[in-house]
Amino acid sequence: MKLPVDADRLRADIERNATFGAIEYDEPDKRGRTNRTGTPTNRRARDYLTGRMEAAGLDVTVDSVGNIAGRWTPPSADPDRSPIASGSHLDSVPEGGIFDGPLGVYAALEAVRTMQDAGVEPDRPVLVVSFTEEEGGTYADGLLGSTVAAGEMEATDALGLTDAAGDTLEEALSRIGYRGEGRLDPTSWAGFYELHIEQDTALEREGADVGVVTAITGITHCQVELKGEANHAGATAMDARTDALAAASEFVLDVERAATDVVESESETAVATVGSFSISPNATNVVPGRVEAGVDIRDVRRESIERIVTAGRESLARLERERNVKTTVKRPFDVEPESMSDRLRAAAHASADAVGAEAIDIHSGAAHDAMRIAQSTDAAMLFAPSRDGISHNPREWTDWDACATATTVLTGAIARAAGMDAR
Repeated sequence: MKLPVDADRLRADIERNATFGAIEYDEPDKRGRTNRTGTPTNRRARDYLTGRMEAAGLDVTVDSVGNIAGRWTPPSADPDRSPIASGSHLDSVPEGGIFDGPLGVYAALEAVRTMQDAGVEPDRPVLVVSFTEEEGGTYADGLLGSTVAAGEMEATDALGLTDAAGDTLEEALSRIGYRGEGRLDPTSWAGFYELHIEQDTALEREGADVGVVTAITGITHCQVELKGEANHAGATAMDARTDALAAASEFVLDVERAATDVVESESETAVATVGSFSISPNATNVVPGRVEAGVDIRDVRRESIERIVTAGRESLARLERERNVKTTVKRPFDVEPESMSDRLRAAAHASADAVGAEAIDIHSGAAHDAMRIAQSTDAAMLFAPSRDGISHNPREWTDWDACATATTVLTGAIARAAGMDAR
């Protein structure tokens, strides 16, 4: 069965969402937005979504951490059967693009509307979901709403998290009217699909329409501190220095070398980045006395992540011996790699074949809510092509036709997974 989506309706919803927190640019190829959790902008985006859900006849609920769910239970469906869920998130990074997150939310809603228009009669309900604080940066490192839903964090702990101003998530959600009740429970779902922009160039390179994700990368964040001795840059001889920044520069290269070795020997998808530095006292005429570094390590294989972490620790031990610095390392954020459901992936491939879309298997190098939901039920992801692989940037772009094609594939996959019949 072909279930063509209403491309204009899908575009109109994404365009409207893009106005919430829109940033003005003179350049026509830049469409930016800032939509942080708990802000008035976030409230407007949530209000629009819930209004569109209600207009489509969905029963809307909000859980205690602001996760939104719209449930479609047509007469054909047994209301007691486990639903098929689909969705993503509405929040953004500062000055992000307009597709990251909202495409998945509104594609899920459009899938329901398309099935309604086509007279599809699924055997089970369909749930459209928007998770809270996926991007992180305001109240968490990311994936907050789906982490609570998966039971990996207590709602009370999440609600107690604070932003830079000291406001709690509970206060922010209450202020915008999205502090609900209970917990969205994916263990009661029969499966979950998330459509997202790729944020890479594999689909462009292959000329493919849709990516069917095989696995989502695991992520480890390490916080590293190197302590030397601050001293006068002119009066301290070169052989009398304990330069924390010089030591840290070696650490950066050691991490890069370790990741490159892993790529060459065991896993081509491994990456490692030392992405942040804080230097003290950070003065041109002072030998740096302390450096704090943030390290991001990712791969779809846990063993590769651990190998790079071990190499980083060995680097720090060497620097203590050779450069007389003192070092510490903490690991505050650690997410396991997650494989996607073979059953749901097969339904996605079948849907793509049915509409003549080229779908290829692909891994995800970015974290997504689907990896948390995969801990509770079968989960799968689809990717739509990203122009030049750019994301988290106002130049993020996915052509509207590509959005519609990926949403059409999503619709067919959901219909298959939900057990469909057509009048």
